[in-house]
Amino acid sequence: MVAETAGAAVARRHTRWFAGVEHGPAFWIGLWVLVVAAEFGALVPVLFPNGAVVAAIDVAFRLIGGSFAACGLVAWRRRPDSRSGLLMTLTGFAFFVSPLTSQLDWPVAQAVAHWMPDLWIFFFVLLVLTFLTGGRVRTWADRILAGAVAVELAFLASLYVVFADSEGNPVPIWPHARTAEIIDIAQRVTLLGAVVGTAVVVAARWRSASAPGRRALAPAAAGAGCLLLFGWLLVDQFLTGEKSMLLLWVALCSLLTVPVVFLFGLLRSRLARGGLADLFHSLRTMRTDELRGALAKAIGDPDLVVGYPTPGGGYADLDGRPVSLPGPENRSVARIERDGRQVAVLGYDSSLDDDPELVAAVSAATTIALENQHLHAQAQQRLAEVERSRERIIAAGDAERRRIERNLHDGAQQRLVTLAMQLSLIQRQIRQNPDGAEQLVTSASDELAQSLAELRELARGIHPAALDQGLDLALDALATRSAVPTTVECDPGSRLPQAVEFAAYFVASEALANVAKYAHASAVTVRLRRTGPTAVIEITDDGVGGADPAAGSGLRGLTDRVETLHGRLHVVSPPGGGTVVMAELPVMEDKPTS
Repeated sequence: MVAETAGAAVARRHTRWFAGVEHGPAFWIGLWVLVVAAEFGALVPVLFPNGAVVAAIDVAFRLIGGSFAACGLVAWRRRPDSRSGLLMTLTGFAFFVSPLTSQLDWPVAQAVAHWMPDLWIFFFVLLVLTFLTGGRVRTWADRILAGAVAVELAFLASLYVVFADSEGNPVPIWPHARTAEIIDIAQRVTLLGAVVGTAVVVAARWRSASAPGRRALAPAAAGAGCLLLFGWLLVDQFLTGEKSMLLLWVALCSLLTVPVVFLFGLLRSRLARGGLADLFHSLRTMRTDELRGALAKAIGDPDLVVGYPTPGGGYADLDGRPVSLPGPENRSVARIERDGRQVAVLGYDSSLDDDPELVAAVSAATTIALENQHLHAQAQQRLAEVERSRERIIAAGDAERRRIERNLHDGAQQRLVTLAMQLSLIQRQIRQNPDGAEQLVTSASDELAQSLAELRELARGIHPAALDQGLDLALDALATRSAVPTTVECDPGSRLPQAVEFAAYFVASEALANVAKYAHASAVTVRLRRTGPTAVIEITDDGVGGADPAAGSGLRGLTDRVETLHGRLHVVSPPGGGTVVMAELPVMEDKPTS
């Protein structure tokens, strides 16, 4: 769930910049109907000839316009967050303006037809310049080149219509051949400068681009080649005075490469996202040092950087080498978070921002991989802690057996041996001196009482008999025997499960023993309360504090005992501020035994 949440956050973060308007099916159906109607309308003179012959090159132009419009709609529908599909669609419709308006028997429409045959160049230049930015103009060079084409179409082309007295021009308001010729030269120079400038800009971007950037620039490179062919056509026509039909056909057919390469890029992106299934499948067994290579292959960027936060605020790779993110201008960053905390960053080629779904999927895969590694590390840590706990339990058991053996040998056993010897002496004294036997009997009775007391104390350490009467009474018994004045506070209620009572008792017993040995306290309070499904035993003293849970085996043993019941042991012991030992024990009812 964490990985899914983080993946969704990454997806939202990457799609926000490319957010597009969602359109319903009616919108797209209407556009397709419009494309078909425009294509049909442009081909009416060909399908239904009325005396006028349409040149083959004009038919090709109209068909290419349809291909641009259709491919643009596919791209626009496939990725509405990018404006490249919209620009390609507009380029296709621009091809239809002159063929459609030229069929209208209306002077204004005829003037538009004569004025706008090159309208498609404006949208085409914008398309070529903005493939890397999702159809958005970002640089001054792009604005200047697009503005030059706009000036040629809106100003120079309209002036040419006013002054040109050429065949097919319905509105030569002030026919003037010399002025029209100058304007025509200005048009050619402006267009030539725009197409060459566009090709230079694309070539410069291609040279500085990485491998993913060049893949994204492939349609732009194809478009720049088309523009250079049309520029060559302008120069050739200016020098020879004739339009080369061969060169025109080559330039026209080259236009088809742009939508084809663009759609191929969309298909490659779709296939790349399909390949993510292999990445997600391999995440389960993937090692940390294999993650970067797998992510780089999935996203298609061999220079992908995976950085991990450092205490100093920077980023480093797995080997500890610092990495600079986001790095160069053509790099972007995706931040990987878990539970609201940043755990890694991805530095990738900024051209991949045009495919936010792929970036979001790879980021989600990174989150899942890091979460798996985190869980694996936690599992290994817990396993190691279990191993250490087992070793401590075995060591504690051995130590307890040695303590019992030593107590029996040095205490009760010695007293019983002494008692046996005294009984033997009593037997002899009764025979020899009946009056002196009474003193020996009294001494033997005292030894027997002390032996019984030691055996009871020893048995209480193994299993406190007072617990049979309830935890509250057992705690009272501990308080009575405590060397430090102790107050016991217990919430009323039903008895706790046996394992919980046993653990709570030993927590209190060990804590009181530590208070007597080390705390130099004047008072101790033992509180037992039940909060919902949890029982809490708390021992507070006013001693010197400074207790270290890791320093003694007693508290470590209590920690193991409490954690065995899925509880938690807390020790708060600031120097000079007393000590609080608190155990939180989940209350689980004992299962009935059959």
